Amino acid sequence: MADIDIRVTGRAGRITLTRPQALNAMSYDMCMAIDAALRNWREDDEVALVILDAEGDKAFCAGGDIAELYDTGTRGDYGYGRTFWRDEYRMNAMIFEYPKPVVSFMQGFTMGGGVGIGCHGSHRVVGESSKIAMPECGIGLVPDVGGTLMLALAPGRLGEYLGTTAGRMGPDDAIFAGFADLYIPQGDWEGLIEMLEASGDPAALATHAQTPPPGELRAMQGEIDRHFGGETLGDILTSLRADAGEFSEKTRASLGRNSPLSMACTVEMLHRLRGATLTIRKALELEYRFTYRAMEKGDFLEGIRAQIIDKDRNPRWQYADLTVPAVAVSAMLQPLGAEALTFEEE
Repeated sequence: MADIDIRVTGRAGRITLTRPQALNAMSYDMCMAIDAALRNWREDDEVALVILDAEGDKAFCAGGDIAELYDTGTRGDYGYGRTFWRDEYRMNAMIFEYPKPVVSFMQGFTMGGGVGIGCHGSHRVVGESSKIAMPECGIGLVPDVGGTLMLALAPGRLGEYLGTTAGRMGPDDAIFAGFADLYIPQGDWEGLIEMLEASGDPAALATHAQTPPPGELRAMQGEIDRHFGGETLGDILTSLRADAGEFSEKTRASLGRNSPLSMACTVEMLHRLRGATLTIRKALELEYRFTYRAMEKGDFLEGIRAQIIDKDRNPRWQYADLTVPAVAVSAMLQPLGAEALTFEEE
């Protein structure tokens, strides 16, 4: 298909996103093509590893293709979105659990659905242009595609901070937060990929890795932990409002742009997930509870209208005063019963 190039070169299964004009946004058909390729290569002894990359300088993958989601959702058809998210999440889990090395090269923007394919593999490479983020709260969703797993595992309270503010991570920040493994200058990528294709061995990556330029998050860790350590979004806001410093002011401005319901649910999800029982499947199942309800009961359609369709940047959020009742959070995250996300292969 025109939007993705899937082939075997040497010892490598190659998946290249080829719609740079759309920042390589992930469509449902692209998800299903990746899913099918991974299933085929899993049993193919000729394929030693999988390489994920993308055309263009601006983005590895800036997220999911949400035009169809908006179109169907505004017509009261929630089934398309639920199917999209269900099948995408199953593909995300397959990458995380894949029995062979999965190497991703993530230049430029890697956001949302791009994180779901690029940040769950065994060898996650970033370069000088890399900007990784989970901006879903800005469109009335929650960090998904397994992103809550990485946010829950991030040092201290970085997860709450990155998930609610939609903060962008450069290469050093992405490695520090657990979204990437190696910093390799992008001029080396083409030659490295050829080596990987020939050898089928990702060991060569480590010999090319360098120390990235310092990011921002390490220095901010203390303030992040101090303000984002509360049990709820309300606790976080109370702490930030009591501090007149520059960090608090900038952070309050970031939170003020995003869906209060989504942010409150994000905080609750990370608290539920954090601990010894965390798995990719547990994270995705909890995320699906929210996304299943996102069009009908959440702020998703309004968020897309304001950011993508009308571009007025003036969403009319539920709970616009930032006071989100606990019962509203519980309603979005309660179990789905027969509709719960499962991982049986069909």
